[in-house]
Amino acid sequence: MDKLDLLRCEIDSVDKELVKLFERRMEIVTEIGKFKEETNMPILNKSREEEVLKKNASYLKDEELVGPMKEFFKKVMEISRDVQRERMLNRVIDKKSKIKVGFQGQSGSFSEAALNEYFTDVESMNVETFEDVFVSLHSNHIDYGVLPIENSSTGGISEVYDLLKKYNGYIIGEVCLKVKHNLLGVEGSSIELLEEIYSHPQALEQSKEFLKKYPHIKLIPYKNTAISAKYIMEQKDVKKGAVASVNAAEIYNLKVLKENIHHNHNNYTRFVIIGKNPEICENANKVSVLVNTNHEAGALFNVLRYFADNDISMLKIESRPIIGRSWEYFFYIDFQGNIHDEHVKKAIKLIEDNANYFKLMGNYISGS
Repeated sequence: MDKLDLLRCEIDSVDKELVKLFERRMEIVTEIGKFKEETNMPILNKSREEEVLKKNASYLKDEELVGPMKEFFKKVMEISRDVQRERMLNRVIDKKSKIKVGFQGQSGSFSEAALNEYFTDVESMNVETFEDVFVSLHSNHIDYGVLPIENSSTGGISEVYDLLKKYNGYIIGEVCLKVKHNLLGVEGSSIELLEEIYSHPQALEQSKEFLKKYPHIKLIPYKNTAISAKYIMEQKDVKKGAVASVNAAEIYNLKVLKENIHHNHNNYTRFVIIGKNPEICENANKVSVLVNTNHEAGALFNVLRYFADNDISMLKIESRPIIGRSWEYFFYIDFQGNIHDEHVKKAIKLIEDNANYFKLMGNYISGS
């Protein structure tokens, strides 16, 4: 056996040990992935990966190998993320015989209408605030939640975007609901008698062109359109009105003073269905991700270009400020595709590799 053969034997011996260590690492990676699932943590932890590279570089005797060693471990950590992601996406969801779904507001709200359009034969539970939906989900009082996230007239609903980040929720579906706002009052009331109108701020904003015809009427933001309708029913005051649905008028025995007061008659609200874990069906065609990039020129462009490079249609981008870090933002991005498609996988991998923070929020069937 010549010298080359001896060296190759030594390499084979080292590789054998590497395989054992690699397999052990993947076992630990899988356990970490389970923990991340249970605690709704994102797969990518950029600061932890940088810490691993720095620490491992300190173990080297030959400083000239720092660069190659870092490339080696970057690839190992990339593979580790892939293993965790595949496990997360292919996990089997145990479906309960009876599903409980939460929504914000009262009976007669648009959120309840969206719930009934998406789900059949489920138990519903109403809560007071958007945050209560997330709290109920994470305390296992409900299995899913229904929340408005965007309106075609007034844009994104910032509070819901912020809560998705705060509670690490996943989007498992969506419903686009045509929204018609109506001015309601108690029996005996009229527009001329009104002094106060109650409704959710979004409903008031979507009806502002009609409402500004009556500058003497005080507009009072309230928790929800249906809660507003219920409130004026309880007050029995002809001077109080509410902006809500015809369904709410029927439920709370109110009079429709004026129909369709919204200024955009192609007025739709997009509702998302949220869950504690991702659920991806075979024909999912819309992806939502959450990204943060370096606070420097061109950083966001370097992420967004991967959509064009991989022939992917981006549908929406919504920015939200990072509390405590002035002028830095999280970006919620929606785009067409299925995460099992190779070009989508490639784009996601490139975006994740070039982001400070990355989370796959969901892959689901578009509601539009």
